[in-house]
Order: sequence, then structure tokens, then C-alpha cells
Amino acid sequence: MRNFLIVGGGVAGASAGYFLAESGTVTLLEMERVPGYHATGRSAALFSEYFGNPAVRALTTASRPFLTTPPPGFADGPLLTPRGVLTLCPVGAAEQFAEMLADGLAAPTPVREIGHDEVHRLCPIVRSGWYSRAMLKPAAMDIDVDALHQGFLRGIRARGGQVITSARVRSLSRRGGLWRAATDAGEFAAPIVVNAAGAWADEVAALAGVPPIGLRPLRRTAFLVDLPEDIGLPENTELPENTDLPQGVGAARWPMVTDVADTFYFKPESGRLLVSPADATPMPPGDVRPDDLDVAIGVERLQRATTLEIRSVRHAWAGLRSAVADDTPVIGEAQDAPGFVWLAALSGYGVQTAPAVGRIAAAAATRTPLDVAYDHLSPERNHLERHGTPMSRAAFLTERWK
Repeated sequence: MRNFLIVGGGVAGASAGYFLAESGTVTLLEMERVPGYHATGRSAALFSEYFGNPAVRALTTASRPFLTTPPPGFADGPLLTPRGVLTLCPVGAAEQFAEMLADGLAAPTPVREIGHDEVHRLCPIVRSGWYSRAMLKPAAMDIDVDALHQGFLRGIRARGGQVITSARVRSLSRRGGLWRAATDAGEFAAPIVVNAAGAWADEVAALAGVPPIGLRPLRRTAFLVDLPEDIGLPENTELPENTDLPQGVGAARWPMVTDVADTFYFKPESGRLLVSPADATPMPPGDVRPDDLDVAIGVERLQRATTLEIRSVRHAWAGLRSAVADDTPVIGEAQDAPGFVWLAALSGYGVQTAPAVGRIAAAAATRTPLDVAYDHLSPERNHLERHGTPMSRAAFLTERWK
């Protein structure tokens, strides 16, 4: 049996550990007291095959079977529940709308352009004069992030692995054919190490003497606001049969609402409305906090696009999404560092692509062929940003993953 070290206990590291545990003994090292404290625990929790570039959309589609029908005992309930996304076209965004509509028509479940009346039926707070066109992305789903994450972690333990918390890696070197990690919780060694450290992945690589991939951590802000008690759909309202959205009443059944210019989104959450200004502010790795200005911008954008008047914010938070130049995940073994496997740069797509990227990372770590090619995700593609060349090979993934 082989041994594997995984640095990072978010959904990426947990998914890789889950699949690697089929091939050997996994030791997952998490620097926080609780796995998933940073990006995973602050995710907007949406599964969308309409979201991201072709590479990301293909990884999302490849993850759907696992998320739709997880292994027996993986979770107590469904991982996905219907939500849908309503995307609006504000003034000046007609070209972006046309491009997104064309892309969406090629999705496994095509988007559908809808009129103002249907927009109002689906989400009655949308301000009619604010947008000119709208489309519905019917197959987008909410993800139970905690159930998914905990299912992966339970699977690691059930297969004889261990999850070590409060174990920040302080040094990482290769000696005698083993990667040796000195952490706050002790020393660990294995021939294979998977770098799934999220915003800290370049820092972990530096400890190992591996060239960075040009990772850029980006802050994303979110907050909750209350809704008026009487808002929502009337009791006798039925949604159109062809929306593929659940029948129901009240704001809890609204789709997520966003715009093609990606300036905001909101969706029902725990009896309130989760709102984000869709910010992407470069930040150093850390426990980020929301900026008051970003929250104010989010409130202002929400009030412009809807009929709501927000007098107070219930709770605000921020998380980091980490990306490279082409906004495509980096997965694979480092060229000049045998046994050092990247699983990084998942940007905002880590939760929805977790089953696929976990399998790919496990295949890279065990050097096991898959029935699809994934060299386009390699850390060596186009020399990455450290050579000053933006990456552009993701487009052919659509053909490779058919």
C-alpha cells in the first residue's frame, strides 16, 4: 500500500484524499482547527454547468453523476437540490448577453430566454425597468457543501486514513524518496504529496522548492439581508411547467438572480437573501474579512436591480477564490519535483467540480491513466504565468470530455 500526504483540508484536498484512499493510506494535513474554514466554508454553494470557461464547465459536467447519485452512505440526503439561475441584461450589456445566451444554448440543459412576465413570476422583486432581456438557466442546483465535504472526509477515515487539524506545514522537503512535512502537529512523510492548500498553494510549493504557478487569491464578499414577511409568490401561484424549477411558494423558491456583467448576485438562504457584489479584489492569503465599501456597493446594486429597500445587513463575510491567468484549475505532477502533485487554482469552481478534480488529482498522484486527457490542466501548460504567457489551452477540453 502506498502512502499519500495531502496539504489542505478544503473540499479539493478532501476529494483527492477520498479517491486516493482507494489506493493507499492518506494523511490529510489541515492548518486550521476545522477543515474547510476558508474557501469551502464560505462558498455560494451552486452547481452550474453554465458557469466558467469550457474547461470548468466540462469538469462540472463530469462531476454531476457523483453529486446526483453519491455512493451509498456518503451523505444522509441529496447533495443537489433545484434552484435555477435567472440572468438579467442591464443597459449596455447586450453583447455580453448574446454571447452568454449562445454559450448557454450548448449546455446539457439549454438556457431559455424569457420575457418580463415570467421574470416577475419567478422573482417578483426584480425591477422591471432595470433590464432589457433575461434568460433562465434551469439546471443550476444548490449544493449541500457541508454534506459533500464531510462525506469526503468520512470516506478518508473509513478507508484507514487520517485527518490531522492544526497542522500547518512549516517545511517540506524530499529526502530518500519521501516528501517530509514538518507541521505544528508533528512530522509526516510519504512518497507523494498533493498540494491542495488553496490560497496558500504557492507558499507550500515554495517550501518544497517547486516553482510557483502565479496564483492570485481574490476576495469575494457576501452578506445576508432580511426580506419583508409578505414578500414572495402568492399561495396559488404555479410556476410554468417548462422552467424545471420546483413548485412552491415564497422567496425560498426563487432562483439565484445575477446579471451578465457579473456585478452582483443574490439567492434565498436560510429565510433571508444572500447577496454579493461579485467582487474579486486581490489579497494575500489569510483569514479575510469583508470590506464595508464592498458591502455598501452590494446593497446599492441590489436596490437598483430590485424593489427592495435595505435598511440593515444581518451578517457579512468574505472568502478567497484563487486563480491563475486562464481561470482554469491546475492539476498534475510538477515537472522537476517527482511526487509533488498540484491541485490548485480552482477559483470559484472548487465545490461544483470537486468529484472530477479529486479523481484527476488521484490519477496524477498514482500515475494512473484516465479515460479522458487532462494534460491541459498540467502545471506546465504554456509555461504558466511565471514565463509571462497567459494560458489558453482550456478550450479543447470540451472535445476531450465528451
